[in-house]
Amino acid sequence: MTNRDSGGAMVSLGGAPPLKKGLLCCLFLVLLSALAAVAQANTVHETWDISYQFAYPDCMRKLAVTINGHTPGPTIRAEQGDTVVVTVKNSLLTENVAIHWHGIRQIGTPWADGTEGVTQCPVLPGDTFEYAFVVDRPGTYMYHAHYGMQRSAGLNGMIVVSVPPGAGNADVAEPFKYDGEHEVLLNDWWHKSTYEQAAGLAAVPLVWVGEPQSLLINGHGRFVNCSAMAESGACNATHPECSTPVFAVVPGRTYRFRIGSMTSLSALNFEIEGHPMTVVETDGHYVKPFVVKNLNIYSGETYSVLITADQDPNRNYWLASNVVSRKPGMPTGTAVLTYYGGRSSPRAVPPTTPPVGPAWNDTTYRINQSVATVAHPAHVYTPPPRSDRTILLLNSQNKIDGRIRWALNNVSFSLPHTPYLVALKDKLHGTFDPRPPPETYNHTAYDVYGVQANPNATSSDGLYRLEFGSVVDVVLQNANMLAANNSETHPWHLHGHDFWVLGYGVGRFDPAVHPATYNLRDPILKNTVAVHPYGWTALRWRADNPGVWAFHCHIESHFFMGMGVVFEEGIERVGKLPQEIMGCGSSKGGHH
Repeated sequence: MTNRDSGGAMVSLGGAPPLKKGLLCCLFLVLLSALAAVAQANTVHETWDISYQFAYPDCMRKLAVTINGHTPGPTIRAEQGDTVVVTVKNSLLTENVAIHWHGIRQIGTPWADGTEGVTQCPVLPGDTFEYAFVVDRPGTYMYHAHYGMQRSAGLNGMIVVSVPPGAGNADVAEPFKYDGEHEVLLNDWWHKSTYEQAAGLAAVPLVWVGEPQSLLINGHGRFVNCSAMAESGACNATHPECSTPVFAVVPGRTYRFRIGSMTSLSALNFEIEGHPMTVVETDGHYVKPFVVKNLNIYSGETYSVLITADQDPNRNYWLASNVVSRKPGMPTGTAVLTYYGGRSSPRAVPPTTPPVGPAWNDTTYRINQSVATVAHPAHVYTPPPRSDRTILLLNSQNKIDGRIRWALNNVSFSLPHTPYLVALKDKLHGTFDPRPPPETYNHTAYDVYGVQANPNATSSDGLYRLEFGSVVDVVLQNANMLAANNSETHPWHLHGHDFWVLGYGVGRFDPAVHPATYNLRDPILKNTVAVHPYGWTALRWRADNPGVWAFHCHIESHFFMGMGVVFEEGIERVGKLPQEIMGCGSSKGGHH
């Protein structure tokens, strides 16, 4: 349920001294301008009931976490400057809930970030919770569960923030034109429950989640073995929930496709058959346009691409989603592009086979596309020339008490029972390890291509405390896993901030050499970025958003297994915390 209303404001000059007529007139015009700007801002209301429902995303029946009975959930549509208010009722009966608004920086509302254990206690079964935040920048964003592994059970959707009508400011107006738009939410899908997956990840020996059974586009896919399960009623190939999505275009017009990846494991390559794509936006920031046949997109990333409907209108074309960086274990995810007025039925199968994309293990191809993504010339926000602090994070696979874990600098992350934001703001001592995690590793000697001689790590819920306003560099270093000749792609997402992507490299990062290669001229700003196999990625941001912010791999199982850290900055500047975010750990008794 969604509705939208206009905001209002009242301006008082009570207590002001008498003003000269000219000055009063000038001030009156300024106030009128301010009131007009405020009047343009609206409040977007959403009312959601979160519940388990039987769903058929790939024709196979499975319990899914739904919003108002559906997965994916509704797209939130707002304009820049609007306030979004989402009232969430948790009807899961046996599970808690928290929802993260992915890419929304939560300036002034850190408690609305929706990260259980970091910014809030989870919403208990039967409880209702209200998220309220301002969408301060246009672009393409997403939302998803941030409790346990519920994201991979279906609790996710898109957020589209548009430029206010008539916006003429060059800093606001989009640097490209189009006639219409479509949204494409990419996902992967398992038939095992998240409980089974989590139990396997914590087991000795490890029971890996395995490759997904299907790839979904806007929540629709096709399980390849459906016919074998049809007799039992477990799979229904004619169920409307798994019907092929159709995207319609008018010949000669240009369309914006807003693409988001909400995968739990898979890195994807996306293609619209026969239609070159011009990349124009990523994670809410404008890109120096470049043309691709297909687009590599990692979990947590969003892109906007433009296509022109200039092909033969009398046939249909594939939209194709393929796995890269891992050996694919499922068929291509597909949808259909159809032309209005053409002779082909909108749901007719295209006359070709679906595109298979580039070779899944072509890392160079994917790195080159990452490097090509830089800021639009008219929208370059130059980073500070140097940082005040550099944190080197070695991303490795380890063991703790025989259990396979992921670790940063040999420390595997665990969430505390009391959210950091509550503990720090209300000075609740003893709720997490006060010792900060290590800021570096033996980068001069560590062999990123070799298997660790001693894989044992430690676990901690300590966090990094950043000086407010300081400039921070983080370099993420990828390494070999416990198995020889094996390194994976890791998409890293930072809450509460956008960061400049300064550079990528292959092999071991050298802090005495590689910073000289950083792109300080036109780096793209993002909130999620890939760290490629055996490679490094360098980021920079300013710690100027008071709060406590998670930074983690966006692969669901990897974060569950410890691949993350937390940053605190300016906690003393955070306003009074809402009572509703409390009620767990040492904050029990503060929940109303």
